[in-house]
Amino acid sequence: MVVSVKVYKKATPNGKVTFYLGRRDFIDHLDYCDPVDGVVVVDEEYLKRRKVFGQLATTYRYGREEDEVMGVKFSKELILCREVIVPMNNPNMEMTPVQEKLVRKLGANAHPFTFHFPPNSPSSVTLQQEGDDNGKPLGVEYTIRAYVADTEDERQHKRSMVSLVIKKLQYAPPTRGQRLPSSLVSKGFTFSNGKISLEVTLDREIYYHGEKVAATVQINNSSKKAVKNIKVFVIQHTEITMVNAQFSKHVAQLETKEGCPITPGANLSKTFYLIPLAANNKDRHGIALDGHLKDEDVNLASSTMVSEGKSTGDACGIVISYSVRVKLNCGTLGGEIQTDVPFKLAQPAPGTIEKKRSNAMKKMKSIEQHRNTKGYYQDDDDNIVFEDFAKMRMNNAEMNDQ
Repeated sequence: MVVSVKVYKKATPNGKVTFYLGRRDFIDHLDYCDPVDGVVVVDEEYLKRRKVFGQLATTYRYGREEDEVMGVKFSKELILCREVIVPMNNPNMEMTPVQEKLVRKLGANAHPFTFHFPPNSPSSVTLQQEGDDNGKPLGVEYTIRAYVADTEDERQHKRSMVSLVIKKLQYAPPTRGQRLPSSLVSKGFTFSNGKISLEVTLDREIYYHGEKVAATVQINNSSKKAVKNIKVFVIQHTEITMVNAQFSKHVAQLETKEGCPITPGANLSKTFYLIPLAANNKDRHGIALDGHLKDEDVNLASSTMVSEGKSTGDACGIVISYSVRVKLNCGTLGGEIQTDVPFKLAQPAPGTIEKKRSNAMKKMKSIEQHRNTKGYYQDDDDNIVFEDFAKMRMNNAEMNDQ
């Protein structure tokens, strides 16, 4: 069986500079982060002693583009890394296997590059927009760029600049631990003896995307009130640090009257199952996603992970957390009893069985996509599958200007 290497390819509008990238997802392992490694191919005749500059940039959009009036902007762009790609500053640069294969295949005009994310840089997160909103999405987005110029500060021309959106993600720890998160609350009632106790326990602390969240609910009614029904939610909590804003959205829910009413003196113990999925929350405004890229399956945003000894309060960008919320309806006069149990939602770590299964499913989808999409083509000599992004071609006059 021949294993093909998938490579993303994108060229400038004039076709003179081309990006080749072996992946678009780069993982933050907390103690280090994967570098952005790729290859740039440039037409030497077009270069004419000029240079090719590269940048790794992040855009933090915290307000809608259509609300930007009178010079007010709701986005901030930061250049995290910049370097001269052509000519190479370090001819003896150590290359990855994909870079070596691309340089060997593409020839002398291929130049490798490596960008590094700074420590504590935020993960890619996109806040889902309403269906009819075509503006730029809110969230944290990373872009790599390459452009031709005489100096780094020279005005960049669109015809000789290429950019590609990438994602910075986090994985779950290799082991999920044995801790079972739980919460216990009770409520008494005015002018009535006794109370209702509610205990909620989860079967694990860390869940992978697509897994069932199992919440065991135990209710002890020693009051004179009755529990009418039970509601269970998976809540996504989002904190936008730039504007100090917080909000919560439910991403899975159920309501049941099974075992109800729970009359005075009665008990109930039952396990409820919920699956939080992005596919079930399409077009819901404000749902946080794992850095949405077009034409690609996307997950709900993973929980923000921090290294040992730090808290999520130290994180920047958009901070994501999850909890299971259980509500008991005790009638008009009794009100509600509610408790939250926090947990983490993340992608499985490399090497785990769950990650291998996830990769296999993605590979099957990718193979089908290759068969049915004209934007893909395969180079049989080097077993490289290129995904060629659509290029905006300019007229010949503009091409020849620069």
